[in-house]
Amino acid sequence: MPLIGYARVSTEDQTPLPQSEALRSAGCTEIFQEQASGGSRARPVLARVLERVGKGDTLVVVRLDRLARSLSHLLEVIEQLEARGAFFRSLQDPIDTASPQGKFTLQVLGAAAEFERALIRERTKAGLASARARGRVGGNPGLRARDPVALRKMRLARQIGYMERLNETAADWAPHVHRMRPETPWEDVVRVINAALPSERRWTQARLLRAVKAYVRDGFLPDTVLGRARRIEAEDRLPAIIAAMKGADPDITLQAICDRLEAMRERTPRGRTRWQPSSVKMLLDRAKRLGFL
Repeated sequence: MPLIGYARVSTEDQTPLPQSEALRSAGCTEIFQEQASGGSRARPVLARVLERVGKGDTLVVVRLDRLARSLSHLLEVIEQLEARGAFFRSLQDPIDTASPQGKFTLQVLGAAAEFERALIRERTKAGLASARARGRVGGNPGLRARDPVALRKMRLARQIGYMERLNETAADWAPHVHRMRPETPWEDVVRVINAALPSERRWTQARLLRAVKAYVRDGFLPDTVLGRARRIEAEDRLPAIIAAMKGADPDITLQAICDRLEAMRERTPRGRTRWQPSSVKMLLDRAKRLGFL
């Protein structure tokens, strides 16, 4: 069962070498290293690792905090691994989803997270009911009075909350946008992104544009991604799409590209619905000749 290691440090002053050595000693055949904040979910290397793992593989970290700083993010990553038939192990924590004990620990963590959310909901309801019983009106007095300072704080809080929600999903879309734009039309970008996502997490073009503009505004993406897409001839469209997939994830397999094209309901150059790796290979070669890769 292949073991794939993931090592993360927060700053350039730190070195991932001790983590990598521990992962290698644990039997990891591949080790991915990343320099990124643990609080950020927009980690390109982690996104590539999650695309790389396949059925029967195990993602290994030295400690849980190297993978996630919040319980919700940890459970989200493990859910993605389970969807691909892969497992998760932490060397210094009692979690190994390939073992019954590890699965039980994970279930306990999930139950604790749900219990915490339920408590927060109940406390909020109780607080509002108590305030109404005392005759207090809910809401911010400054907002009711249209105070400019209060309105400015509200807008800032909403913006911060929106960016936090975006950061939780950025690994799904930001690498594709960075690689595909502005060469590829937004319609095709959205279809490529959604091909790898479950239905409940898919994007609309309008929602994706709003997210990209927010990331450009805060400097997470270059403003060039918002430029006008260049015109691509009809016969070059498929090579451009496949090149974008390969560019966003260099480790993606030909079969994985086939699966995504079928999920996008793209037809082969001969009009068929089923894709073969040989067809993808041919189009990748064409993409290289055209300069898409």
